[in-house]
Amino acid sequence: MTEYGYVLACADHGPKALVEQARMAEDAGFTALWISDRFHPWTDAQGHSPFVWSVIGALSQVTSLPVQTAVTCPTVRVHPVVAAHAAATAAVQLEGRFRFGVGSGEALNEHVTGERWPPAAVRLEMLEEAVEVMRRLHTGERVTHYGRHYTVENARLYDLPEEPVPIDVSGFGPAAIELAARIGDGFVCVGPRGDAVRRFHHAGGGRQGAQAPTFTGLKAAYDTSRDEAVRTVHRRWPHLFLPGELGQVLPTPAHVEQAAGLVTEERVARSPIPCGPDPEAHVAALRGGAEAGFDRVFTSQLGSDVRGFFDFYRTEVLPRLA
Repeated sequence: MTEYGYVLACADHGPKALVEQARMAEDAGFTALWISDRFHPWTDAQGHSPFVWSVIGALSQVTSLPVQTAVTCPTVRVHPVVAAHAAATAAVQLEGRFRFGVGSGEALNEHVTGERWPPAAVRLEMLEEAVEVMRRLHTGERVTHYGRHYTVENARLYDLPEEPVPIDVSGFGPAAIELAARIGDGFVCVGPRGDAVRRFHHAGGGRQGAQAPTFTGLKAAYDTSRDEAVRTVHRRWPHLFLPGELGQVLPTPAHVEQAAGLVTEERVARSPIPCGPDPEAHVAALRGGAEAGFDRVFTSQLGSDVRGFFDFYRTEVLPRLA
């Protein structure tokens, strides 16, 4: 049976607000949490981007829900040794309720150290090596590694969870999905991508040779007015409607805003994102993720009324999905 979770959007909320949303999500009946890992927001209108690992530490003290990053890029801004250290500590704090979602990243967050932003094929190669390094570190062994992209010397993690941290790999295009099917403990995607789930399973369905769990994220914009919800999405999240690989290669929020200037309110209104107070629209979106074959479907509130969103989902949406 599909589970339904909530997305803690670090681009749109500060650290204290995210912790409070985690409490509200559990009270509303959501059964899991996603949290984004960013250095920049998508646009200045969003206006936030707290350090995800500090927030996860706080989450471990206020919620009993499982937490998954969606997703961390452990290849450029953060060395895989540091990423492995952070993930292990998070798993200890959450007492095994942590899954480490990883992906090949976006220039918007990763180029800030001045390193060259590689093409997609190289980023996937880097990700595969990074996952190998992190898994070795999560065994507790002392690791020395001289690879094509990373050097590790005499590194050992001392605080580890009882079980190795599951590393779930995100994928959107064919090459990334097939990499996830080869090296992932689970598969992370965005949208009701039944084609992606089928490709993942066809390519092996996870590194253990069995069908690993699959996760996807959707968007929603609750408001008492549909028109106001559409306006909020257009003002704060216009990048969702950019085509192709723009989201992976644009380097700053200003560049994203320039490209998103081509997105109209009419385009937002025509999108499958449920906007406004119609519970059936929100239910249909979540069911679409389940029918696509995902084991957990996460949604996030793009509208401005966060408390109203949780009340609405607790009383009108999640009971219809039970």
